[in-house]
Amino acid sequence: MNLVDQAKIFVKAGDGGPGCISFRRERYVPKGGPDGGDGGRGGCVIFRVDPGLNTLFPFRRARRFIAPKGQAGRGKNRHGKSGTDLVIKVPPGTVVKDAESKMMLADLTDPGQEWIAARGGLGGRGNARFVSATNQAPRYAQPGTKGQERWIELELKLIADVGLIGPPNVGKSTLLARTSAARPKIADYPFTTLEPHLGVVRLPDERTMVLADIPGLLAGAHQGVGMGLEFLKHIERTRVLLFMVDASAKPDEVMATLEIIRSEVFRYHEDLIKKPQVIGLNKTDMADKKDIEKVAHLLGKHYPHVFPISALTGTGVAELMERLYCLVTEHGLNHRSIEANSHWLPL
Repeated sequence: MNLVDQAKIFVKAGDGGPGCISFRRERYVPKGGPDGGDGGRGGCVIFRVDPGLNTLFPFRRARRFIAPKGQAGRGKNRHGKSGTDLVIKVPPGTVVKDAESKMMLADLTDPGQEWIAARGGLGGRGNARFVSATNQAPRYAQPGTKGQERWIELELKLIADVGLIGPPNVGKSTLLARTSAARPKIADYPFTTLEPHLGVVRLPDERTMVLADIPGLLAGAHQGVGMGLEFLKHIERTRVLLFMVDASAKPDEVMATLEIIRSEVFRYHEDLIKKPQVIGLNKTDMADKKDIEKVAHLLGKHYPHVFPISALTGTGVAELMERLYCLVTEHGLNHRSIEANSHWLPL
């Protein structure tokens, strides 16, 4: 199933049921009085976070969600039944916006978290409610009020501890496949990853963290080049940024590529520069040892966390994961909200 991370839907709460106009009619009771019951409340439309979901795919076809109406009141002071609330399940990390104003209405991240998207209408009062000393036989009742309705936009931003960021074909998917049970598409040509993937990594002593493979970025991604904006938004929720570059390239090319990727990320959102940054020099199995040492030395002058690794052979991967976990725990863990729907493999 492909990741669907945007949707536009219509929600409408149920209308309130009308109150009833009724009078008691019993033998030997010529003036029984009013006994019209109240109408029932309309059902609300409620969003609920389900940790078992990781996509907005169900909203691709189902775009209209209408809650049941409240029933009308009846005689003998019988109230109408309230409409059942319509609960819509969404994955953790769902952002809800008003379709017209684009204003954010809710940020749904925690399992079980609920938010009322549209409130049901109130039931109308029956004529029994309007009895008074001066009006003992009211012949009117209230209609129910209309339920709220609106068009809203849903946007999914992945919740992960570490974001894997780098140019196409640098080995991010290979690293994710090696460290977790996630199985993204991998091949020997660029742009093999067309959607983000999540994987839960389990380290010794039952420690876990979530990695998100962000599809390859190009220069100009922060302006929408390629699918830059679609992918960069998933980095916002991560705790640590892991920049991966190809160590088998020339040292000057490695440095230039890293600066381009980092620049795109920070131009998209300047606050991302505050996150811990780790550099992964991948494909060391294909690079000259002297070139690796040279690049690692140059990068070490500017970045405190530089790790030469080979995602293909596993060299240096365990050490990298340990450092990432230490940084993640310092800045809090996100993975508890989605671990129930993820798979892992021990290193």
